[in-house]
Amino acid sequence: MPKIEKSEQEWREELTPEQFHVLRQKGTERPFTGEYDHVFEPGTYVCAGCGAELFASDAKYDSGCGWPAFSAPAGEDAVDEETDASHGMVRTEVLCASCGGHLGHVFPDGPHPTGLRYCINSAALKLEEE
Repeated sequence: MPKIEKSEQEWREELTPEQFHVLRQKGTERPFTGEYDHVFEPGTYVCAGCGAELFASDAKYDSGCGWPAFSAPAGEDAVDEETDASHGMVRTEVLCASCGGHLGHVFPDGPHPTGLRYCINSAALKLEEE
């Protein structure tokens, strides 16, 4: 997949302040405040930064964590993962494989069959409804 590279100024011009904070500065929205936390409409969740397909709505579930949760990405190449040792803990950060935008984190406490919980910021997503 070709990587999308833009300057900080280009990202600032294209994204809302909240999207820029989350996607480009590795920020997070407050729990239970995101647009997609309790949305379960059919469709595809794409990156708010570049439009790359990230998650299918049938992988979304209510984990109660305060952010949209998915059991798996849309495809093997949809997201990248990196070790995040910030905030005094070690977690696995989830990034858009296309533009490198910060999406959230993945945890090993999700439902079967994957056992994973992709905890993703609503500000990093756009739902393309079916």
